[in-house]
Amino acid sequence: MLYLKTLIIVVQLLSALGVIGLVLLQHGKGADMGAAFGSGASGSLFGATGSANFLSRTTAILAAVFFVTTLALTYIGSYKPQVSAGVLGSAPVPTSAPAAANAGSAPASAPVVSSAPGSDVPK
Repeated sequence: MLYLKTLIIVVQLLSALGVIGLVLLQHGKGADMGAAFGSGASGSLFGATGSANFLSRTTAILAAVFFVTTLALTYIGSYKPQVSAGVLGSAPVPTSAPAAANAGSAPASAPVVSSAPGSDVPK
């Protein structure tokens, strides 16, 4: 379980850094007007509008990966295995009096704790 949690944290960290980088690479809405008049974006690797589509789709995919890993880490972090109480359904609670409190006086009536199986079942 520890390896799975570490792997999910690494994937989440990489997707968060990818989203940050891709958002910083994207042009704002005002940059489209400059590209329409030939500011050199049409000669790029993806074409005039291909860059925006590729970057926005990649950002959306990485954001979805980040969201899924966050949900997975939340689920793993909130998972607590249930303690088995045995066949009876309730575990007996042992009672023990502190030794320091009763050191000077003899106990008037000490509770008897039976360790026999099935002794706590009502008859």
